[in-house]
Amino acid sequence: MKSLLLLIGSTKNSWQPAMTVDTTTAAYWLNWRVLLCSIWILMSMVFASILISKFEGPRNLKEGTTENQQDSAGILYEDEVWKPCLRSIHPAWLLAFRVVAFFVLLLMLILNVAVDGGEIFYFYTQWTFTLITIYFGLGSLLSINGCYQYHKMGGDKFDNEHLDAEHGSHRYSASARNSNPSSNTKGIDLNQEHPVRQIAGFWGYIFQIIFQMNAGAVILTDTVFWLIIVPFLAIKDYNLNFLIINMHSINAVFLIGDTALNCLRFPWFRIGYFFLWTSVYVVVQWIVHACIPLWWAYPFLDLSSPFSPLWYSTVALMHIPCYGIFVLIMKMKHYLLSKWFPQSYRCVQ
Repeated sequence: MKSLLLLIGSTKNSWQPAMTVDTTTAAYWLNWRVLLCSIWILMSMVFASILISKFEGPRNLKEGTTENQQDSAGILYEDEVWKPCLRSIHPAWLLAFRVVAFFVLLLMLILNVAVDGGEIFYFYTQWTFTLITIYFGLGSLLSINGCYQYHKMGGDKFDNEHLDAEHGSHRYSASARNSNPSSNTKGIDLNQEHPVRQIAGFWGYIFQIIFQMNAGAVILTDTVFWLIIVPFLAIKDYNLNFLIINMHSINAVFLIGDTALNCLRFPWFRIGYFFLWTSVYVVVQWIVHACIPLWWAYPFLDLSSPFSPLWYSTVALMHIPCYGIFVLIMKMKHYLLSKWFPQSYRCVQ
């Protein structure tokens, strides 16, 4: 075991942040730089909260409206958390992928803790790596339950009923828009002609939220590492070891692989959770540093620099293109798979 840890290498041997100033003094916190950075964080959290409160979850229809629940941006159906995006792929393949990803990521995380200790969780990378490990662990459990339902009902019967439900909701939505809203009986009859898809429960929505948080956080983590930190390490003649490289690459590989297979939606408004995730990380860092004189995990978080407000605002604005990159990945997936497998592809964009 010891030889394995030596082979993997420690992040302390490649780069260790240095403490530049005492972060527990009042002078460090009571200044204009901290005030501006606090405003950025508060604005991000308020923006995120407004988006989430406005769009999250299914929206119930009010009497006389012409919009179907399906049109809600935050809706998620129960079967979407475990179904593959192609009907020709058995759900067990997605389950197998998630189980393998979970155990590989968990092993990497355990090795990282064994090599460098618990202080690795000062880094945003390990926060995100832990989150994506939780994603695949929860996804494995949901897929196990989904495969059980699929097997219990019979694969072909399950697919046919859910296909009817999908088409039925589309037909009802179109009919509702052309019918008289006061004609309630007609709308009820149309609904009853087709199977009803179950709305996802609590854990289904948690899974969907973690998926979209990971989408932005993984892109942000790997982008900052490879485009900013790695060039800095190269200038300082630090070495990149096996563990560091894999921690900043395998997360994206598994997440994109799951994205290619799964049937999850990707509405824009859940960027709010991504903003909250990073904001909570920064607030926790501030609390820790206010209590303990400690080095900053990332130099651009150091509030003693006169450029810290610029750094904080830049990182905040980076969330939008990082999230946008994954939106483009999702659009490319929808375009290619719907073109290559028009009869089998079943995801909603």
